[in-house]
Order: sequence, then C-alpha cells, then structure tokens
Amino acid sequence: MKSRHELRPMTVATTPDIQEPPSAARILPLVAIVGRPNVGKSSMFNRLTGERKAIVGDEPGITRDRIYGEVEWSGNQFAVVDTGGIVPDDDAVIPANILKQAGLAIEEARALIWVVDARSGTTPLDEELAKVLRQTGKPVLIVANKADAAKLQTEAGEFYRFGFEEVFPVSAEQGLGIGELLDAVVQHLEETRGEHNGNEPTSQFGISDNDADLAWPPKVGRRELRLAIVGRPNVGKSSLLNGLLGKERVIVSPIAGTTRDAIDTVLTTPDQVFRVIDTAGIRRKGKTGQVAEKLSVVMARKSLERADVAIVLIDAEEGPTALDAHIAGYAHDAGCSIIIAVNKWDAVENKETNTAIEFERKVRHRMKFLDWAPLVTISALTGQRVDKILSLAMHANEARNRRIPTSQLNAFFEEAIAQPRGGGSPAPVRGGVSRLHIQYLTQIAVRPPTFVVFTAGGKPGLHFSYERHVQNRLREEFDFFATPLRIFERHKKRGKR
Repeated sequence: MKSRHELRPMTVATTPDIQEPPSAARILPLVAIVGRPNVGKSSMFNRLTGERKAIVGDEPGITRDRIYGEVEWSGNQFAVVDTGGIVPDDDAVIPANILKQAGLAIEEARALIWVVDARSGTTPLDEELAKVLRQTGKPVLIVANKADAAKLQTEAGEFYRFGFEEVFPVSAEQGLGIGELLDAVVQHLEETRGEHNGNEPTSQFGISDNDADLAWPPKVGRRELRLAIVGRPNVGKSSLLNGLLGKERVIVSPIAGTTRDAIDTVLTTPDQVFRVIDTAGIRRKGKTGQVAEKLSVVMARKSLERADVAIVLIDAEEGPTALDAHIAGYAHDAGCSIIIAVNKWDAVENKETNTAIEFERKVRHRMKFLDWAPLVTISALTGQRVDKILSLAMHANEARNRRIPTSQLNAFFEEAIAQPRGGGSPAPVRGGVSRLHIQYLTQIAVRPPTFVVFTAGGKPGLHFSYERHVQNRLREEFDFFATPLRIFERHKKRGKR
C-alpha cells in the first residue's frame, strides 16, 4: 500500500520571514549628503549604500526627512544620511522643516558631501548654501553630479569658486567617479578620527546617544523588533513616531502626504531594541497622482513585508473607513502582528462613558478579520497612552516568536480538535457529511506562527469555520496576542495498488 502527501493551503499564507538577529550597534562616523532640491542627492545615497532606499524622481523636493544607511569601501565602514533639498530662505511649512532636518544631519555629521548639478552649473542658491556650509567648519566635498559627458566633467571645475578644496565630477546614475569620491571620504574620516575619539555616536546609523535614547544597553541576545506605522495620509503617523522618540525625528505638518520615504529610526529601551518605520500615507490607487507618491505607497507596502508588528493608525475624528480596512489588510497579508491605534482621541468632543466602546464596535464591524487585534485610543500630539504602544508591541512580538512544544500541541489536539461527533467543534467540512478525518496538528514555523493540520480520507479542504475555530482555540490556549496564525492542510491520499 503506497501513500503520498499533498500540501494544500487553507488560507493565503506567505513563507515566514526568518531573519538573523542584528549585529550589535557599531560606532560609525557619519557623512551627510546635502544640496539644493533636485540635484541627485537620493541617487547618490542609493549609489553609495547599494540599496534603493530613497525614492528618486524628476520632481524636486521628493526627499523630506533624514534617511540613514551604511557604506563599506576598501575595508572601511561609515554611516551616510540623505537629506531633503535645502532652500535657506523659504518660509513655507515643508521647506522650512526640511531645512531644520538637514541642519540636524549636518550637526551630527563628521564630513559633508555637497551635491551640485554639473549640467546647471553654479546658481544663486548654491552661493547661499556655500555660505551656510562654510560656517560649519567641517570638511566639505563638492560632488558635481550628472557629469556623464567629458564636457560636463571639464566644466565641473567652476565649482572651485566656492572656496572648497575638492570637486568630484560624478554620475550617480551611471556610477562614474564614485570610487575617487569614496577614497576622499575615507581619507577625511581618517584625518578627523583623533578629533572624535570617545565622542562618536553609538547608534547603528551614527545618531547621537541623546537622539536615539540610548540610555541603557539592551538585553543581550534580543532580536531587533521592527515596528511599522501605517495608515491613511494625515492620520498622525509621523507625530506618533516623534511621540515615541520624544523628539522631532521626522517632519510633521498639516499637509497630507508630507512623508514620502519609509524612514527607519532605531530606538533602544532597557528591554528591547526597536526599529521604528514611519511610512508614507497609503491612498487609493486612483487618488495617487504624482509618480513619487505612487512609489512611496509601494515602499510603504514593502516596509510591511519586513516588519514584525504594524501599528495601523485610524483618525478618531473621521472614524474607521474602507481604506483603513484596506490598509489593515495589507498588514495582515504581510504576516505582521497588528495593533490598532485610534489617534487624535483628545479631539473627540462630548466623550461619554461608552464612547470608546461604541467606536471600537465600529472598528470591529469594519475590520471583522482583525477581531484578535488589540485597540488602543491615543493622542500623538499630547502623548496620551502613546507609551502603551511599545509594551503592546513587545507582547505581540513575543507571541509571534512563540513555538509550542509538540507534547503541549498533542494535548491541545486531543482536547480541542480530536472530539467525537457531537462535541463542541464545528464540522471540518461543509455540510458536516464527509469521511475526512483530522489526524494531528504540528507547528512548522514562527513569525508568524504557522501550523499544519494533517487530514486523511475523503476529499481535502477544510471549512473556513473549522479553520477559524482552530485559530481561536490556539489563541485562547497559548496566548497568541495580536498575531495572525497561518494554517495549512496536508492531506494524505491512499494510492492504488
């Protein structure tokens, strides 16, 4: 008698994302990339780091916040930060905040890469920036970008007029001249090493101790917890990040769509290292007009794929919407543990005893597939209950990494699943009439917890109500808090003689 096994998914399930624990935070010198808008700073950042982490496009002002990465060259490592285009005299909300963020990056950095446009030549705005950079007293390397022709490389010499020692004609898009630039960066960092001994930033991306809240060393051996903040535009994602960090790490403004890139920020507490990912607001497909905005939505969804826990942010004033449910579905499909945070709760007027209960009822009705996700009402602006989010995220992360011993699963199976007909469990198939038999249950993965139900006899395919029953019982028995459970069916078929 021969037999064979056939694996059938009961739900759409993705392969668990198994990741190695991060290396300890290293002491890396920081180099800031600065310049006016639309000169290719983000292209330079992507070229140096070897990643497409910063959004690149023809529209000026795409990058708005600070984005950190690491560079390795000739056995040397340093951190690099991409900044938004600097416009010193622009008083508009977003340009003024970009200038503030760039100023913080310049203050942290040990050396500056000033990107200019070789095609446009020198401009009055470059003249203004030269004055600002000269006052920093830090090494400035002028990078004449877009010099992809011999004529442009020759004309790049006009940038020497600003009084800095070195000008490098490069093409970030084609990779021309990057080696010479990196050689010079490494040399400058070596020359200034003695001036910074004992005062180097200790975070992974060169942020100072005060900026990254590194007051205590994390517990040894803990895996980095990746926490993504997602939601519609202008629900307060960046405000929540700043509230968690206790400072203005990203630009916050009342203009919807301020954040474009997915911004990683490392936050260390006594119990856990968090990588908090602030993402762009996700709109409906038909509502995303500019190319950069469409790319930012794609990157926000990709950020969910590498996140452990997703904070799905909802606007308390507007209430839960279909788009909120759609975004939560993205997080669920990515296998994230999910915490629903209702922001701007302080702005809700005429609150009564049952206001929170009624609001939660609306959320649960809109997001029936997330009946297991905890809901917390917060105010990112005032800090109300913001501190609860990290503890909830740690609880969820612990649950998503939980592996149940086989002996406990066997006992659970006998009590909750392998019941005789007439027990409390629903029928495993539609209509309840089938020779399909549930044999046993085993866990095959974590992050998220993934189980296989072995069946035999009859036709394969368990009813969704039976799957939901198994998931609910697993949550009750083993405290899978705020975490999706993936369940597959493996059916054993009898072969012919």
